[in-house]
Amino acid sequence: MSKLKAGVVGVGRMGAYHVGVLSEIQNVTLAGVADVNSKSLESIKNNYDVPTYSDYKDLFGKVDVAVVAVPTAMHYPVTKDLLENGIHVLLEKPCAKELNQARELFQLAQDKGLTLHIGHVERFNGAVQELHKIVENPIFVECKRMGPFTERIKDDGVVLDIMIHDIDIVLNLIKSKVVATHVLGGSVFTEKDDIVTAQLEFENGCIANIVASRVSQNKVRTLSVTQKESYVVLDYTDQEIYVHRKSSSEHKMSKGSLRYKQESLVERIFVHKDNPLKLELQHFIDCAKNGSPRNVAVNDEIYSLEIALNILEQFDKNKRKKDPR
Repeated sequence: MSKLKAGVVGVGRMGAYHVGVLSEIQNVTLAGVADVNSKSLESIKNNYDVPTYSDYKDLFGKVDVAVVAVPTAMHYPVTKDLLENGIHVLLEKPCAKELNQARELFQLAQDKGLTLHIGHVERFNGAVQELHKIVENPIFVECKRMGPFTERIKDDGVVLDIMIHDIDIVLNLIKSKVVATHVLGGSVFTEKDDIVTAQLEFENGCIANIVASRVSQNKVRTLSVTQKESYVVLDYTDQEIYVHRKSSSEHKMSKGSLRYKQESLVERIFVHKDNPLKLELQHFIDCAKNGSPRNVAVNDEIYSLEIALNILEQFDKNKRKKDPR
């Protein structure tokens, strides 16, 4: 069986992860990487036996599939060029900064008979996959994705950098349209959205509260779901799920103090733990090589971006009201 030739455009932190995983996947040959940063290319050269290029267009004709992990502003032009040259693309999130650009890229991929996937790696987290088997009728969903500030991300705030993961998961979990959105947030270390909380109200009555922060000293990656008969807690980092059932609570008054007591049956769900990035790349390659069906419909991909852009628009609007300069 002939090996698929793969390339990576943009080998910063995320792109380097892709290079490492692709180099270990069977039936794939890492045929080239491209980056305008010579130091990034030098780092790849020192660790992998792969041709390097300063111009991604040098990959044309040399690769069948490509991962695009460049700054968000370059997502649209780079991906468009690759698709027009017959190359399947896994594009790191967010797909684009404009809905029309995203729609155009997916239409181009369809017209060319190519696979275009968006890098929502959390979809391939074992705990997230198990979550879909447990959650049936959510009433309230709460997501927290928080951590300390890093200089790594310069062109995006938290909405397009990290909150978009939870938006994507929540939309796929609730499977209903958003009818109202309420956004609060602030800029702390940059001029962009450094901390944002978004409350989404859905057509089916469910409510989701999503918090994203890069100003928090403790790293938190959790999602919880309230259902009538259970309370489900997911930890992304540890890939763990706990289900609380038959909960009861009471207040107990003892001498000089009031105590709160809670009891519940807690079930720990078995989660098959694997590298989500490896699973994502394997799925993408399977779709590109064998025409296997994608795990998320194109309309759902675009809807996730639409909600993220709407939240960002509300954040910017609120910010202008506070500081009209």
